[in-house]
Amino acid sequence: MKMYEIRQMTDDELRKRIIEEENNLVDLRFALATKQLTNTAKIKLTRKDIARMKTVLRERELGIERKAGSEKKEER
Repeated sequence: MKMYEIRQMTDDELRKRIIEEENNLVDLRFALATKQLTNTAKIKLTRKDIARMKTVLRERELGIERKAGSEKKEER
């Protein structure tokens, strides 16, 4: 999931999506433990998506505004 997609979501949508992704992460870990998970990269991607969503929620709580394009590092 891209940051611009996450930023377009409302706070309630983000909270619901975080819960869904955390449940998905538990399922992925269970599948890994039972040797049913073929693409182990899904775990890493899910963790990063959860972190991105939590970051956006926290930024909103603190009142930090991010503008489009400011997510990229500036060239030196």
